[in-house]
Amino acid sequence: MNTMKILIVDDEPHLRMLIQQTLEELEDEGVELLTASNGEEALQRIQQEKPNLVFLDVMMPRKNGFDVCNAVKNELGLADIHIILLTAKGQEFDRLRGQEVGADLYMTKPFDPDALVARARSVLGLTTSGL
Repeated sequence: MNTMKILIVDDEPHLRMLIQQTLEELEDEGVELLTASNGEEALQRIQQEKPNLVFLDVMMPRKNGFDVCNAVKNELGLADIHIILLTAKGQEFDRLRGQEVGADLYMTKPFDPDALVARARSVLGLTTSGL
């Protein structure tokens, strides 16, 4: 079975670390956690690693999350990569923009760690243990 991969993309190191720590428990189930610190790096990693799931910050230098999502879903034809946009602003405009570029889901920061893990489990098809 292929290793499942989650790519965490955020230009703020402490937020990348926070998301990584939040999802750490999934490593016990064979999930590999990858990170990128800007949109360009994210695109390179996505093409190299083909992650199953990407947590993608919207507001980033070089390429924002919308551009990265659009490139992955519409230009590279990697529509099966599940992309969750993370944004600090819950404005309706952003949600519409996210839908337009093909984002699978939209989560606002600050996020609930449990919700993040639950979402990752659901996307990767991991059963929730202990429930």
